[in-house]
Amino acid sequence: MAFGTSRFAEQGYHPTSVSEIVTGLGVGKGVFYWYFDSKEQLFLEILRDAQTDLRRRQQQAIAEEDDPIRRIELGLRASLAWAEEHRDHNRLIQFAATEATFVGALRRGQDIAVADVVRHVKEAIAQGRIRDDADPDLLAHAMVGVAGHLTRTFIYERGEAAGGVADSVVAFCLRGILGDP
Repeated sequence: MAFGTSRFAEQGYHPTSVSEIVTGLGVGKGVFYWYFDSKEQLFLEILRDAQTDLRRRQQQAIAEEDDPIRRIELGLRASLAWAEEHRDHNRLIQFAATEATFVGALRRGQDIAVADVVRHVKEAIAQGRIRDDADPDLLAHAMVGVAGHLTRTFIYERGEAAGGVADSVVAFCLRGILGDP
């Protein structure tokens, strides 16, 4: 899928053909169609694989952490580090967000990301670390949105390093949920 990812990122979805992909991989079309019904299915698999890989990275980053606030921080940092390492996926995600065929896959991935953050926020509320009148879903959506927007703007568009951007994302999000000055 790496070759397909790079071709789609370099040329765009529509200009990239199945013929070009199989030629680049050195396989016949029959092999492609053994695994995928269409170029669309390959693209969806690339999106799903990216979302799974990102989630795996986040889970590894928080695996040993008991503190829900620290898990939120580590998850945010892991997300931005992953994004910096997978720049080709940004182009695919930006395209997918404009195509009805692919929007559902992106939304499912975002829903999973939000649900993961909600779990940590609820735990922090139960511990009294976040005020009990806070809406966990709203806070999770806000954090995922802030992280996504700042990743696109500062890492992908401006080429800044993930570490510095992550510091800003974490500071903004944690101040927002903890109410720290």
